[in-house]
Amino acid sequence: METSTTECDTLPAPRLASGLTPDLDHNRSPSPFPIFEPSSSGSSPLPTISDIEMYTTPTAQRKLCVRHQRMADEGTNLKLQQALDALPVQEREAVNAIWSGFSSSSHPRRELILQGILTMCCFSQLSLLTEQLGQLIRIDPFTVLPREVSLRVLAYLDATSLCRAAQVSKQWKSLADDDVLWRGICEQHIGQKCLKCGWGLPILERKRAVRTNSASPSSSPPSFPPYHTPDLFVSEIPDALPFTRPWKDVYSERLSVERNWRRGRCSVRTLRGHTDGIMCLQFDETLQHPSFPILITGSYDRTVRVWNIETGLEVRCLRGHTRAVRALQFDEAKLITGSMDHTIRVWNWRSGECIRTLEGHTEGVVCLNFDSNVLASGSVDTTVKVWNFRTGEAFTLRGHRDWVNSVRLWESEDPADVEMGCGSGSEPRICQGTLLFSASDDGTIRLWDLARRTCVRQFTGHVGQVQSLKLLEVDERCDEGNGRQEHRIADSNMAHIAQVGNPTNPFEVCTVITHDANSESMEDIQSLDRVTREVLAGSSRKRAKRPVLISGSLDNTIKVWDIDTAKATQTLFGHIEGVWAVASDKLRLISGSHDRTIKVWNREEGRCTATLVGHRGAVTCLGLGEDKIISGSDDGDIRIWSFAGDNRL
Repeated sequence: METSTTECDTLPAPRLASGLTPDLDHNRSPSPFPIFEPSSSGSSPLPTISDIEMYTTPTAQRKLCVRHQRMADEGTNLKLQQALDALPVQEREAVNAIWSGFSSSSHPRRELILQGILTMCCFSQLSLLTEQLGQLIRIDPFTVLPREVSLRVLAYLDATSLCRAAQVSKQWKSLADDDVLWRGICEQHIGQKCLKCGWGLPILERKRAVRTNSASPSSSPPSFPPYHTPDLFVSEIPDALPFTRPWKDVYSERLSVERNWRRGRCSVRTLRGHTDGIMCLQFDETLQHPSFPILITGSYDRTVRVWNIETGLEVRCLRGHTRAVRALQFDEAKLITGSMDHTIRVWNWRSGECIRTLEGHTEGVVCLNFDSNVLASGSVDTTVKVWNFRTGEAFTLRGHRDWVNSVRLWESEDPADVEMGCGSGSEPRICQGTLLFSASDDGTIRLWDLARRTCVRQFTGHVGQVQSLKLLEVDERCDEGNGRQEHRIADSNMAHIAQVGNPTNPFEVCTVITHDANSESMEDIQSLDRVTREVLAGSSRKRAKRPVLISGSLDNTIKVWDIDTAKATQTLFGHIEGVWAVASDKLRLISGSHDRTIKVWNREEGRCTATLVGHRGAVTCLGLGEDKIISGSDDGDIRIWSFAGDNRL
């Protein structure tokens, strides 16, 4: 006798809806389904699909497969019942007999019955089957899987695929918009280039700071939705609760800015006030005071001007130099300028007061760079002077044979240098590992050890005067092998992140949760508290950093150098005249040229992505922000190229 294997307890055969009871004659052949007799009038009872759904086996709980569970949930039987009601009574009985026989059969017997039915089908019936099966065999996995598993599956999708998934249904949208997923995508892209897709998004520090300042200490605590993480700096006022937004909105805002960069789509404003060519500039959008972003420019007209970037208005004009101002740098406390009058001046840029004048060069000062301990300056006299802020002493580096056009300080991370320290007691000195790059009209770049006061390396390759240097730390590409997928998830509490990482870049501190392709553990998805604990415990892992040197020259090229080997790894061609200025961050490189254009480059690919035109003279200096470029020119104009918002030129 054939043994019945029940893989799915499908819905039972129909029974009477009212007044009629199933025949309980035990002499009939055994069947788990009720048998219906004709009524006294001779007509057969009409089974209803609702009767099928109402019937339950009294001895055991029914077990249904995924498809039949879905049918019960969606009420799929309603249309079938309507079609059955339209048939004559005898035909209804015949159909019911077929259904009952098939339903009472074991699965092997069902397969045999189906194979036989298929052999009897004409093409029209087969066409109907094909049309129906195309829909019936589709299973929505997210209706079956737990939410935690669904989120883990979606975590392997990129942003574009998540947005497409959100359009499938409301349930898919609820999953695809979850902050756990978008926080991971933001961590993967914001402030750095993704190792998989090559895209990077700006942090937009200025907007984050504005949102923090707008948080009111007296406001009532808002009710935060699950997983919502602040997109801002944490306010210094402990009672203030910051404004929060979904991470998808954070990503979307920054993506629109990055698209503008890639398409060269920007709006332009022009600031006028200088009466001669602009030679140097710097801007800062994250100062605590004043509340507006600051731009400071130096010109051949011998003045230094302070600007409000938001309004475009001049805030202050600093006078004192007797010849062109060729170099400047400022921080929250001071402004230092270098001039062709052979002097370096230290200013309180907020009040306009000149605090100190440094003299030492015998010719004009063309460039300068300082950190917390050291000021370096380059001059027409072919020398580099190094001024020690702590001791007040200065010394001179000699080696270049022509004008020194650019200097850049660099703190080496060599552990041996760190151990040697910076001196002690009453004799503070320059720290071991403090290095300096200098570029000259002699076509060379030199690397100096300031502690030893010697040139340790020389970079040769340019065939023209080297005008500009930029030192950049980039991420090493991590090993992505071993069948593992990395998801970088930030702490959901920015206040905690500020305690263990850089408060101006909360995206730097994160936990890397590595998912094995064969692992079934979902602890990392189920609890955000675990992520917080790991971050506070110092379990975050950062990408290895390596320094990259970028130079611009009047030979019309830009070169990218390997510092360890002093060899050029890339040469960027595109300008038709000399390059006066270069600037770079982790996402892009920009250059200004004597050909009056600004070019935006993909540094890794060595490809120009946009060319900006508008200046009427050589572009002599540049400043690069997350959503803007500020340029100065021989035409006396300052231009602000903004890539924020919906710029459609």
